[in-house]
Amino acid sequence: MSSVPAPDMPAVKSRSSARGAYSEQNSAGKARPQQARDRMTILIAVPTLDVGAADVGAVGLVRILTAAGHRAIVVSHAGRLVADITAAGGEFIALDVASNNPLRMLRSAFALSRIARANSCDAIHALGRSAAWSSFFAARMNGVPFLTSWYKGFRDQNIFKHHYNGVMARGDRVVAASEQIAQLINDRYGMPWERISVVPTSIDLERFDPAEVGHERLDALRDTWGIKRETKVILIVGRIVRRKGHHVVVKTAKRLKQMGLKDFLCVFVGEDRGRTHYTGELWDLVVATGTMDVIRMAAPVADMPAAYALASVVVSAAVQPEGLQRSILEAQAMARPVVVSDLGAGPDVVLAPPAVPENRVTGLRFHADDDAALAAALLRLFSLPEPIRRAMGTRGRDWVLDHFNAPAVAEQTLRLYGDITGRETAPAPVARLQQN
Repeated sequence: MSSVPAPDMPAVKSRSSARGAYSEQNSAGKARPQQARDRMTILIAVPTLDVGAADVGAVGLVRILTAAGHRAIVVSHAGRLVADITAAGGEFIALDVASNNPLRMLRSAFALSRIARANSCDAIHALGRSAAWSSFFAARMNGVPFLTSWYKGFRDQNIFKHHYNGVMARGDRVVAASEQIAQLINDRYGMPWERISVVPTSIDLERFDPAEVGHERLDALRDTWGIKRETKVILIVGRIVRRKGHHVVVKTAKRLKQMGLKDFLCVFVGEDRGRTHYTGELWDLVVATGTMDVIRMAAPVADMPAAYALASVVVSAAVQPEGLQRSILEAQAMARPVVVSDLGAGPDVVLAPPAVPENRVTGLRFHADDDAALAAALLRLFSLPEPIRRAMGTRGRDWVLDHFNAPAVAEQTLRLYGDITGRETAPAPVARLQQN
């Protein structure tokens, strides 16, 4: 496996280090020698446990903590990932921390405070805004450190949203999933860099391994989607919501048809929760652009490694900052080239020109909400000889292997918890993390 050096990061303002140590002046994080090497108990509050980045992130935190011998308590609405929490050795407590009703958030704050006190929790970690408001007050009631995790850039369209989102910047330590999100936090809230830690997500590199996907799995998915072997599959993974930019892809498909591209299909794989009118608007756009023959809205796919393996390219057309998209990392782990908007992924996720030379590129980048630019990027990619596209995918897998593997992320996470609680921690055993 080749080792790919990190690309040059964009300049940041007065930054000592986004991975800097927790401020020694913060009393919540002062070292307590008598507690060094003690077992930590971390209370994790997440609005839901279904398929979102924060939901999956909560499972990841539980696995890291329990593998290292610590205790993890997750408070959330019940969801499909509860089984994963308990299987990983975590404890689950059902509580409504998803509501943004002020009275319910206050009730949840008192409930979280009782849970934290009864279990002698060392810190409260919130992975979502509604959960963060309740967690913030609960942490202050108990005098324990408060952490938040940002997986994406929240819309900040007015003063009310700015205030509501602002609780995510009130953490004694704020965890950003990418350098792009860390910069956004600093720009919006002026948070000191020493309180921001960049800790990426990890990818299951055994599951997302192109060598493990056999022809029978590919053929089964081709039959499900009704596509031929020669079809160029442009795969878009993620919930059907406006910020993911599906409408940009539809407009791009129209351009590609007009430019004469043949035998391609844009496949949208993602959950539609039916909370907005966006899906209906999307279908109206498909009809208006005459792209019904090249757009497929597929049901969520159980065998995502096979879906990536079938793709000629994986696209993120996000129109607001997405931070670190798991689907883009999974695609690169499957040795697929990617095309991302400049809001879809930063240079610490996808190596794209002109930030890196051609012999290091893992994907291409285009200006967000610009379907002409996306069409140009896709045509450029498809015009490359197959060996060059294959090499691009191989570099992407090497990049993920080197920078987003479970042991490395676990080490950063445990160090973060150790810093803020004043306890010494040990890295999670590699074998246990891989088994989970």
